[in-house]
Amino acid sequence: MRARDWWVIVGMTVAAVSAAVASFSGLRGLAIVAGWPARLAWLLPVTIDAYAMTSARVWLAGALASSRAQRFARANATGAIATSIVGNAGYHLIATGLVDISWPIVVLVGAVPAAVLGLTAHLHALTSIAPPDIKERTEVRTRVRTRRPKRRTDDALLAAAREADARHRAAHNGRPISRDGLRESLHIAGPKATELRRRLTTETTDRKEASPRP
Repeated sequence: MRARDWWVIVGMTVAAVSAAVASFSGLRGLAIVAGWPARLAWLLPVTIDAYAMTSARVWLAGALASSRAQRFARANATGAIATSIVGNAGYHLIATGLVDISWPIVVLVGAVPAAVLGLTAHLHALTSIAPPDIKERTEVRTRVRTRRPKRRTDDALLAAAREADARHRAAHNGRPISRDGLRESLHIAGPKATELRRRLTTETTDRKEASPRP
């Protein structure tokens, strides 16, 4: 395992905190100039940053969501970051007097919370849907667990034993199949194999007695 580079970690932490504070200040100022009450203006940066983190988490957690949810999360994480960048840039343009507040800006800023709520709800719905391959594997396991082997009747077992005995005799110069041979061939328990072997022997004896003598 590679040793942690604490200089990199410290640098990333400082950069992240500075960016968060600066972004928060800019987005809060944008909300104020767009007509939000000062006591509620902090909700705009919190809403955008929270949605960016949520989308990025789903996007990067590839094993926890479907491919459709990952694509949607990637698009929205990128959109949330772009919204934060544009919002901060817009505030500074307004603060320096380069851009005037107009009704489209007020409408767009006011629509952010509702849009984020709808997108978050849709993302949550997508993450709750299992990928198709997982569904298929689950269904296969369920079918395997619920499938029960069909019970063969005594007549069916006897017929199968006759066929196995005939094949064995053909391959071994007329020598009858053994009890263990029946057990392995028919995949049955030892007592059942013994019973079938006895019935085959009885049938063979009866045929010999019934056949006309020269």
